[in-house]
Amino acid sequence: MKNYCKTIGALVVASAFTAGNVSAEIESEVSVGYTNEYLFRGVNLGQHLVDASLNVATEYNGLDLSAGLWYGTFDNENINTNELDIYAEVAKDLGFATAAIGYINYQNEKAFDVDYAEVYFSLAREIYGIETSIAYYWDVENDNDGYLELGAGKGFELSPCLTLSTGAKLGYLVEQGQLGHLTAKVALDYAYSETATISPFVSHSWSLSDDGDTVYDESKNEFVAGTMLSVSF
Repeated sequence: MKNYCKTIGALVVASAFTAGNVSAEIESEVSVGYTNEYLFRGVNLGQHLVDASLNVATEYNGLDLSAGLWYGTFDNENINTNELDIYAEVAKDLGFATAAIGYINYQNEKAFDVDYAEVYFSLAREIYGIETSIAYYWDVENDNDGYLELGAGKGFELSPCLTLSTGAKLGYLVEQGQLGHLTAKVALDYAYSETATISPFVSHSWSLSDDGDTVYDESKNEFVAGTMLSVSF
């Protein structure tokens, strides 16, 4: 709980400082959603996930700054479990790609036993109309087996207010030398106003580990569905 308060306090102070010193416009987004199962990097952590998030972003001296909170409640072994994630990122367009450094603090004692934090490094660029990315997550207070993730996504505009969004992520455990999971997602984004979008989605995850020493060994192929409502302001 002390780490909780310190991290939240630091984020609030940083946000206030940024708001007071950056003249660029600050963009914000609030999202709420429901998913029948909570999948974290291909691992099923529970059922009936109800979540909400707040994200803020701005630009300062050529850097893209963003931060936010994510809160979820779900059932884990018939016990109601809560999780709060606190995250922040600094990104820079390098021309050939966008590089980013970020921090994530996870507060979920049921899933992680202790406070869990990661620093990540990523590169992203568009290749032939497909948004591609690679990110390495370095664990700070726990062990994530050196988690590396490749991502790809593309949106197809069906009408001025309707977009079909597709994406896939491939997880690799560097220390284990093992693929972890492949997860694909399809969402139908309906922008029913200039600031609000509702996105029903389906996702399927395949567990790819088979050596008996990773968190994915007892995981099964998972199919999930849900919906998300996002409002920007």
